[in-house]
Amino acid sequence: MTDLKKITSPIKLDLVIALSDLTGFARFSDNTKIEDLFNFMSEYYELAGEIIEKSGGIVIKFIYDSILMAFDGEYTDKATLGLMELKESGDKWLQGRNINSRHIIKAHYGSVIYGKIGTKKDKRFDIFGETVNTTELLKSNGFAITPQLFRTLNNKTRKLFKKHTPPITYIPLGERHRD
Repeated sequence: MTDLKKITSPIKLDLVIALSDLTGFARFSDNTKIEDLFNFMSEYYELAGEIIEKSGGIVIKFIYDSILMAFDGEYTDKATLGLMELKESGDKWLQGRNINSRHIIKAHYGSVIYGKIGTKKDKRFDIFGETVNTTELLKSNGFAITPQLFRTLNNKTRKLFKKHTPPITYIPLGERHRD
């Protein structure tokens, strides 16, 4: 297992890369006082971070209502199940606060360069590569993984998904096709 927090110089790794975004968040934030929005996002980041870390992942960065995260490529099942938990728990958390929003989660498996980058005085961990771009461009109405990630999963985890085309993605069995 690669401890991503202990890496000291840029390295090429095969990782599960995932993006989470909240639907309708702009409408919610437009009607919320900035102090309340900050507190709300602080609670949300803690909830999401706990689930991500428990699943062997790390948060690369929070970008307003989005999260870019990475998981050790040796544990793709654990990562995928953790992402499904994030979707389910996060959606329930939002619903419990009467927020008309839900998670959109997209995940892909592939090579990235992982390391610290930034100004001379402030370097932070980040990821670069086609894997990040593929993850960002993946279409999802709720939860979707690429065939590259699906092929790394064991049979038990694969049974939680069905093929969705075009392009091919895999979505949870209970999710409707919406394209």
